Amino acid sequence: MKNILITGANGQLGNCLRDLAADYQNVYHCYYTDVDTLDITDAGAIEAYVTENCIDIIINAAAYTAVDKAEDDGENAYRLNCTAVGNLADVAKKHGLTLVHISTDYVFSGEMATPYVETDTTAPKSVYGSTKLAGEQAIVESGCKAILIRTSWLYSEYGNNFVKTMLRLGREREEVSVVCDQIGGPTYAGDLARVIFQLLQAACPENGTVFFHFANEGVCSWFDLAKGVMEMAGLGCRVRAIQTSEYPAKARRPAFSVFNLGKVKAATGMQIPYWRDSLLLVINKLQEK
Repeated sequence: MKNILITGANGQLGNCLRDLAADYQNVYHCYYTDVDTLDITDAGAIEAYVTENCIDIIINAAAYTAVDKAEDDGENAYRLNCTAVGNLADVAKKHGLTLVHISTDYVFSGEMATPYVETDTTAPKSVYGSTKLAGEQAIVESGCKAILIRTSWLYSEYGNNFVKTMLRLGREREEVSVVCDQIGGPTYAGDLARVIFQLLQAACPENGTVFFHFANEGVCSWFDLAKGVMEMAGLGCRVRAIQTSEYPAKARRPAFSVFNLGKVKAATGMQIPYWRDSLLLVINKLQEK
């Protein structure tokens, strides 16, 4: 039995990891923390928690994810996305733990025309993306054993996300405008949680950092995703396609952030669900509440 510390346990991914943990209760015992119970910007607090609870694995599901706010709040974004990550990595290195960390498509420029592989050159275009890349670099530089997963367009039945926003707007409005020229891969946090547990069992590194890309199968635009939400939820709200230039936002978004999923599929043998199938699953869950 191995002990896992899950940080950011009250967020989308944290809640999905909590839901799945029962499937692995004979293998892992999970400890759940959030900002109110463990300040990961405090290296001493992390070390004390890890030592007291005999932690073997840390899954860092905590992050500063307010992309536009980060443009004016870079210091706090850096504290959570880099300083805190470096603290976790240093403690993991010191105690021989495995660190699982979640990063983002925003570390790339979004200017490619083919799906991104793990070794492609990073070139973030936003403060958020830059702080997440700094966190990646802190892990690599620490020398700890780490599984680093980049994901994109995360949503779930928990917290605040694009899918839940579209459901709300779809009930309130006759029409919504959504950008059609940003292409990527939606990711259901429940599928991401499952691949984390599978990677821990199938691809735990002996040393150093191993990178993976993960999203649901298939690609779409934000417009396509919004259309899917309205159709699956039976909402009559029209979705109007607009260009990114018509939608004012402080931070630049990647125009193309499709991932090549070959490496993660080879490592786990996982049949990754198609994005529309996972979207329907979440919408059904939300409508049951």
